[in-house]
Amino acid sequence: MSKATLADLRAFMIVAARRSFVQAAGELGVSRSALSHAMRGLESDLDARLLNRTTRSVSLTEAGERLLARLRPVLSDLDHALDDVARDDKALRGTLRINGSDGAIRQLLQTVVPRFLARYPQMELDLVSEGRFVDIVAEGFDAGVRLGEAVHKDMIAVRVSEDLRFLAVASPRYLRKHGWPAVPEELQTHRCIRQRLPSGKRYRWEFTRHGQEFTIDPPGVLTLDSNTLMLEAALDGLGIAYVPEPYARDALVRKRLVAVLSDWCPFIPGLFLYFPGNRHIPAGLRAFIDLLREFPDSESDASR
Repeated sequence: MSKATLADLRAFMIVAARRSFVQAAGELGVSRSALSHAMRGLESDLDARLLNRTTRSVSLTEAGERLLARLRPVLSDLDHALDDVARDDKALRGTLRINGSDGAIRQLLQTVVPRFLARYPQMELDLVSEGRFVDIVAEGFDAGVRLGEAVHKDMIAVRVSEDLRFLAVASPRYLRKHGWPAVPEELQTHRCIRQRLPSGKRYRWEFTRHGQEFTIDPPGVLTLDSNTLMLEAALDGLGIAYVPEPYARDALVRKRLVAVLSDWCPFIPGLFLYFPGNRHIPAGLRAFIDLLREFPDSESDASR
């Protein structure tokens, strides 16, 4: 009888999915050498070679493919059974890690997070906000939240917000002094508050109307790396900023800012929570998604 453990079989499935010992080890929280040793032990126990290893890649042997095909439904059924017990008991435990942009994490804090923590007091949420787009699997996150256009097509995505748009905004004081641009080209004569992306590149402003598209690297003497700081600079009359509309909504309502070129600013897909479709969904993430769907801007899952 085989001595293979459930942990070894799960580790094998992750190696098979990632095709990389480095990525699988990072996801499991173990060293690459320990994972490699465990897989050799599994192969020895089963008396079958499961993985072809090279210095750059990992692939499945025929025996490995057969084992993977049999394991998937078995472990999936086991995970679902354990999740059902945990959720019926209303005693979800553990940590749910989610990565997203600053605006995405703010959206979660204003909507689903308070309700989730109240309903599942033994769950811990670890929310990490950062500008750079990360590999959520390689960096150990359960899910990410980003604009729909940035989510990879092989992910399962759940809507977090309504569609949104980026707006060019300026203070009334700035517009009185420098004038109001009527078309995007006229931004070339204005002071624009530019944005530095995490990659180091400057963000280009994009405008569309009636099939016409216009992209500009705006002129200006001030560059910032935060939508919040860009908004504050615009409020101080330092120039025209190009920010997601939710950031500017309050200032627009209070008339502290004015939107310019709004008919050139089309809507784009809003925020989506996303996660790999080929992995088991933890009970905590399932519960988070169920609560997320209770909000009016949320929709059902969509493969991207």
